[in-house]
Amino acid sequence: MALRELSQRERQVLGIIIQSYVETAAPVGSRYIAKHYNLGLSDATIRNVMAELEDEGYISQPHTSAGRIPTDKGYRYYVDLIMTVSGIDEREKKRIDANFGQIGYERAGTTSDVLLSAAKVLGSISRQLSVVLSPTLSNSTFEKLDIVLLSSTRMMVILSIQSLFVKTIVMELDVEVSRQKVEDVVSVLNQRLSGLTLAEIRHSIAERLSDCSCDPSLKNLIVRSAGKLFDETPIVERLYISGTEYIVEQPEFQQPEKVRELISMIEDKLSIAKLVENPDEGLRSPGKEVTISIGKENRERHAADLTIVTTPYYVGNMVGKIGIFGPKRMDYVHAVRVLNYMAGSLSATLSHVN
Repeated sequence: MALRELSQRERQVLGIIIQSYVETAAPVGSRYIAKHYNLGLSDATIRNVMAELEDEGYISQPHTSAGRIPTDKGYRYYVDLIMTVSGIDEREKKRIDANFGQIGYERAGTTSDVLLSAAKVLGSISRQLSVVLSPTLSNSTFEKLDIVLLSSTRMMVILSIQSLFVKTIVMELDVEVSRQKVEDVVSVLNQRLSGLTLAEIRHSIAERLSDCSCDPSLKNLIVRSAGKLFDETPIVERLYISGTEYIVEQPEFQQPEKVRELISMIEDKLSIAKLVENPDEGLRSPGKEVTISIGKENRERHAADLTIVTTPYYVGNMVGKIGIFGPKRMDYVHAVRVLNYMAGSLSATLSHVN
């Protein structure tokens, strides 16, 4: 949405209202601002500024009290044009590093363990609902494939992708095959497909295997199943969530109906994953990778009372997402600072895992 450039006085008052509301969860009045902030303005002048902000939809009066709270429009102006984000402070950095930044792959066990650990640490640090999406795999490099015969007509295909991700699929065979035929197919597949991206394999596997002399029935099964074997992992299976216990403690979700709505949204993992993976790019600040979606800017109805802050992390040429879900009354500066550092830490951890 296009926002009018506010005057310096209006920006100061709007910023104070948002900062105070974030800290106290209570509506902010002109008398409070005059008493606690040295703006050089009288109570009456501050009241006039607040009236102007209210007329233009940046703040609203929730009850008959004199206090005002920010609207979605007010938060958007603050995020885009007022707040400044500095680097993470040493205390937060040490806390994150102690819990996650120095995690060793030997300790973590698997990539899934690393991603779940990241979600837990982010939830604990932000005191909000945290979400981590594992990277999309279409542009990732296929390393090798193995096939385990479960019976003469059933096999499990195991794909290794960039030393990080393992994908397993159980397949039924139309005819019985021997272990030797399986080994021959595995050798050809690894020889001809290793080093390609999954997308390249999906689009060219038939041509790449057209002249191989391995068992035709097994080869044809692999070619027919390429869309399933070398496709993206379903988005719900890429999702790691933590921090539900923190977000339900927020004052905004104390009423039973609000708690029910929140839990219902959290249980709808597909909707949560889509909100993280595909935020409105128009909400991203120029030159910044962090995306902040506020209230009704979120496409899902159940997220209309939330702010969602997301940023990508990178593992080679793969891209994942990490995010925080919280009330609109969240500490935006802290959220962005922590997300940026966590994304970098997660990228570094996964990039050095072999």
